[in-house]
Formats: sequence, C-alpha cells, structure tokens
Amino acid sequence: MLELSLGIILGCCALGAGAAMIAGIGPGIGEGNAVAKACEAIGRQPESKSEVTTTMLMGCAIAETTGLYALVIAILLIFVAPGRLVNILMNTLGK
Repeated sequence: MLELSLGIILGCCALGAGAAMIAGIGPGIGEGNAVAKACEAIGRQPESKSEVTTTMLMGCAIAETTGLYALVIAILLIFVAPGRLVNILMNTLGK
C-alpha cells in the first residue's frame, strides 16, 4: 500500500511539472510574433526603430514572466512537493 501511494505521489508530481512546462509554449509564440511585427514596423518606418525596439523588448520581457513562473512551479513540483507529500502520507499512516 505504501509503495503504491509513493508511486502515485511521484507520478502526479512529474505529470504536474510536465503540464506546467506546457505554459512555456505561449511566451515563445507570443515573443516570436512580437519580433516579427517589430521587424515589419521597422522595415516600413526605419526612423521609428528605437521606439519600436523599446516597446518590443518591454513586451517580450513581460511575456517571458509567464514562462518563468511555469518553470518555478515545475521545479517546485519536482524537488519540493514529493518530500512534503511523502511526509504528510507518513504522518497520516503513523509511521
């Protein structure tokens, strides 16, 4: 019974970490679109290069935070959560 419970805990933590990392796809696509549109804008009006570049970099930095939050959650699910959940299980079972 204990081995099955431990396996379920570890498996669910791994699945959760993988699901959290799916959130890294969104910032990649969003930043790619932002850079493509910025290149188009600079190509049309080269004199606005500094304004477009500044705005694009700010937008990319904000979009990247979603991916970083997902990475932090995945790391916590891999390294921190299993130990805590196993401790809760052991305390519940009285071992």
